Amino acid sequence: MESVEWLVEQLDKLVKESRDYKQKALLLSTKKLIQEQEKRKEQLSGELDGRLWSPGSWRE
Repeated sequence: MESVEWLVEQLDKLVKESRDYKQKALLLSTKKLIQEQEKRKEQLSGELDGRLWSPGSWRE
């Protein structure tokens, strides 16, 4: 999680420094993609935890 936060911070800095519209658009899209991937990773982790602790799947 820390590496994602660091990466987002770096992308924000690059966006502020950039003067090129296309470069800013690419950087912002990259940031959005990274944040979405992190969100999905957390959702999948929660789903896995839920399935492992579901009493319906505790059959031997």
